[in-house]
Amino acid sequence: MSEVKQIKAVARDRAGKGAARAVRRQGQVPAVIYGAGQPAQAIALDFNQIRQLIFAGHFLTTIFEIDVDGQTVRAIPRDYQLDPVRDFPLHVDFLRLSQGQAIKVVVPVHVIGQEKSPGVKRGGALQIVEHSVELLVPSDSIPDFIEVSVEGLNIGDSVHLNDIKLPNGAKATSTENATLVTVVAPTGLKEEEAAPAAEGTAAA
Repeated sequence: MSEVKQIKAVARDRAGKGAARAVRRQGQVPAVIYGAGQPAQAIALDFNQIRQLIFAGHFLTTIFEIDVDGQTVRAIPRDYQLDPVRDFPLHVDFLRLSQGQAIKVVVPVHVIGQEKSPGVKRGGALQIVEHSVELLVPSDSIPDFIEVSVEGLNIGDSVHLNDIKLPNGAKATSTENATLVTVVAPTGLKEEEAAPAAEGTAAA
């Protein structure tokens, strides 16, 4: 599970595009905290700190304790916008978290066991069909990733979502039999297998 990280913010009195531009000119990033049945709260974050956090990875699955002028709010990022040209943060949306709340998160898929896959050893190509999956998890136990082992897989074999043991309390929100990883035959092997079949058809 990702550790809870601390960040500081200041409350913003005004919202809107003009106010957001003014915040950016001061070297800050406009953001908003919403949810938990409370009014949305406009805040401003330190530009350098939030940029480092975004590009460090796992930003959208990390819980933050946001110190807003001395008051702490527990929240998770739901979305962020980057400048399309200069790639720096323009805005961040945070969702407030309450005790025992379940939330949807997109978790990356980590593939292991390639060195023990007979299909890969034969020259098969490992094809990752889904690089991430959406899970419904308790807000206090968000996994950094899920592991998918391809140990023992031959050419043509696949691993599906319902083959994976999910972390405690986690539920899949997508189709349970969705294919995550498969081992496909190399091009040369496909051609060799197709040639005898074609010869047999011609003879018939």
